[in-house]
Amino acid sequence: MGTTTIMQRQVVSIPEAIFHQVSRPARYTGSEWNSVVKSWDTTALRFALCYPDTYEVGMSNLALHILYEKLNSSPDVVAERVFTPWPDMEQALRERGHALFSIETRQRLSDFDVIGFSLGYELTYTNVLTVLDLGGVPLLRRERTVHHPLIIAGGSCAANPEPMADFIDLFFVGEAEEGLEELVETIRAHRGDRGHLLKAASRLQGVYVPSLYEPRYDTENTFLFMEQDGDAPRVVSRRTVQILPPPPAHPVVPMLEAVHDYGSIEIQRGCTRGCRFCQAGMLYRPVRSRTRGQIVEACEQMANNCGYGEISLLSLSSSDYPQMENLIDDLNPLCQRRNISLSLPSLRLGPGSVRLLEALPGRRGSSFTFAPEAGTERLRRAINKNVTEEDIFTTLEALREGGWTKLKLYFMIGLPTETEEDVVGITSLVRRIAGFDSRLRVNVSVSLLVPKPHTPCQWHLQDSTEQVDVKVSLLQKGLRNDRVRLSWPDARISQVEAALSRGDRRTGQAILRAWQMGSRFDAWGERFSYENWVSAFESCGLPLDSYRNLAARNNAALPWSHISTGVTDDYLSTEQRKMETGDFTPDCRQASCNSCGLQNCSDGCAASTEST
Repeated sequence: MGTTTIMQRQVVSIPEAIFHQVSRPARYTGSEWNSVVKSWDTTALRFALCYPDTYEVGMSNLALHILYEKLNSSPDVVAERVFTPWPDMEQALRERGHALFSIETRQRLSDFDVIGFSLGYELTYTNVLTVLDLGGVPLLRRERTVHHPLIIAGGSCAANPEPMADFIDLFFVGEAEEGLEELVETIRAHRGDRGHLLKAASRLQGVYVPSLYEPRYDTENTFLFMEQDGDAPRVVSRRTVQILPPPPAHPVVPMLEAVHDYGSIEIQRGCTRGCRFCQAGMLYRPVRSRTRGQIVEACEQMANNCGYGEISLLSLSSSDYPQMENLIDDLNPLCQRRNISLSLPSLRLGPGSVRLLEALPGRRGSSFTFAPEAGTERLRRAINKNVTEEDIFTTLEALREGGWTKLKLYFMIGLPTETEEDVVGITSLVRRIAGFDSRLRVNVSVSLLVPKPHTPCQWHLQDSTEQVDVKVSLLQKGLRNDRVRLSWPDARISQVEAALSRGDRRTGQAILRAWQMGSRFDAWGERFSYENWVSAFESCGLPLDSYRNLAARNNAALPWSHISTGVTDDYLSTEQRKMETGDFTPDCRQASCNSCGLQNCSDGCAASTEST
């Protein structure tokens, strides 16, 4: 994988002056530790991997590192990276007529065989269009020919691919480690014939090819069903890794400070706690854990190959990793020898989590974070967040004994069955927490629920701006305390996110129009323009407010009904009803199988495979 000669005709020549005129030029210069440079003369297949945000955000995305290392492990495949340029760099490129280029060798994007996007957040959709347009690739898939790169996308947003279906040739639904080699072989075999390639790819599990499906609507333009072409499967089933492969051993070390500026090792994937608002908990079932030995080996490699002073052990619920205390003991010698600290995000509320944090090697901070999500026990039960008042205050007692002085709390408003009493319950609970220990400084972050596809909340009516304003007013009034700092949501951003999350194929028209009107980096508050999005949706005959309510469609097909995550609609409907009645569903790893629809999930379920 050494550096060799690159064909000059493919290299974008960028004047050095450009890098002096833009903010954070290290976003574009490359040459990082562990980056891979290969010869284009000797590689048969060339991938450009993109997380459609800034370099420092994209380099914090674990999926990008997994794909980068896996693709580059093949001798005849090269994978290079590209990120969405900040508006100053976009302007500089356009003014000088330069194409967007890959970081490793500054190749034009239009010269790659495949451009792959990792879509983890709907508000990055306009950034995808920026990358394609600057890269010299037609935005609309119907305008591309065999001479253009194949545009593929994956990530959690592929659970509803329809809003981006006009722009993406092929979606990979699920975990790419499982089917990446098959997809690469299919591209190799049919790269000279785009039509045959797409049809062959559609026969792979987890691959969705939008051109082979046509949405059908009724006379009122309500989505009815998806009509597939020829042999394309009626339902595309998510691809799932049965046994987690080793994590990346040589991740690229960013040239500037990333959002997550530390090494990351995924210790466990999936969660069966069953929080009814949580899309990740539904998409990444079943639970699969790496062994302690595998994790220790991965941390050793991270220390040797990257030089990080902190390693984060990632999981949707790190407290649920079996024998976590033993794992920390296993990692202690490495941490002491190399002066490395460990961090554990996503811990559950409870004194045990406090003890885990206090046992971590390295310099421990004074700040503790947890997410009650709702202010009353009734509402927490409705959303299946099994956190009691006793859990909260026994945790506080453990924090007081440990000398912790800073606390960050996450709550949501707009949850199903929420009442004014539940909102006031947030202020009441926070005041009691702040009064528990006079040394505590409490930061309270409140977000608005965005109902996501493939969750029990997918039909839920999202709060209007007016409703959110009333609830925020209650929070502000109830939390006037010098030791409490409150941050609240911009309902307009959440409403656009919900529209992009739950939209059908027509939503792509609004995405294109918003981009044409200048929308870029919508996930960055200072860059977001609500007026652009309202105008874009209205100009396409799609009022933005119409996406707030899918409650009337319980028995109708949804725009993502042709995508199966393994969790069945029957299970989601049952969970929706239990949310309305406040009935709790226990974790299937500790009780009987909940019949969510997954097959062969005995490793993550207390029940046998026969009972599932």
